[in-house]
Amino acid sequence: MVVTRSIKIKTKGDTDIHNITPDIKRLLRESKLTSGIVTVFVPGSTGALTTIEFEPGAVHDLKEAFERIAPRNAEYRHNGTWNDGNGFSHVRAALMGPGITIPFKGKELTLGTWQQVILIDFDNRPRSREICVQFMGEV
Repeated sequence: MVVTRSIKIKTKGDTDIHNITPDIKRLLRESKLTSGIVTVFVPGSTGALTTIEFEPGAVHDLKEAFERIAPRNAEYRHNGTWNDGNGFSHVRAALMGPGITIPFKGKELTLGTWQQVILIDFDNRPRSREICVQFMGEV
């Protein structure tokens, strides 16, 4: 059985990070599925998904790491093409990726104790994101 739902989030941009684990867990409960996989996907080229221990120190460290890897104020040819100033956003999102797949069993995600699924909005402006959540499994 396949169940497709979505999570809507308004973001601030500028490496705004949201814990979406509670939303995914709620949608899993509502799906009535007991075991299978869930694929979570954010459309767009400036958003990404990953997992982390969602606590202030780790979130801060992650934001600083992005600034070292793809600095906001570096020169990006994308900015010359589109004049939108978000070249860094595209590079960061491409490095992270737009999706994640998580197994579930016994109606529970198989995440580690301190592991949460996060949405990162790298764009340089606020966005309204609609994240696709698709469960494939058995009742």
